[in-house]
Amino acid sequence: MTTGRLGAVDLSATTNTLVYTVPASTIATVSINVANRNATPIAIRLAHLNGAIGTLGNEDYIEYDFVIPGNETLERTGIVMAATHTIVAYSDTANVSVQVYGWEELT
Repeated sequence: MTTGRLGAVDLSATTNTLVYTVPASTIATVSINVANRNATPIAIRLAHLNGAIGTLGNEDYIEYDFVIPGNETLERTGIVMAATHTIVAYSDTANVSVQVYGWEELT
């Protein structure tokens, strides 16, 4: 079983970015932390996809244009994911860190 930090990225502005993919034959329970390193507010999007980033649909969003104040964080916990599911993040501004942490378990 893998535990701890499973994925981390420094987001570019206005780009959907893959943060984490659950390996094959594995399930995962994760938390997502988004840190705004800017002094001004940002708007972020988080999505939990059943597949690759190219298949992103409106039904996949768990946060959409959520505003994080300057130098603050957002945390979402208890996200259960099946094999090959992915977490994708987006920000309207650069200087945003996203971490996915939790545990993986073979099925």
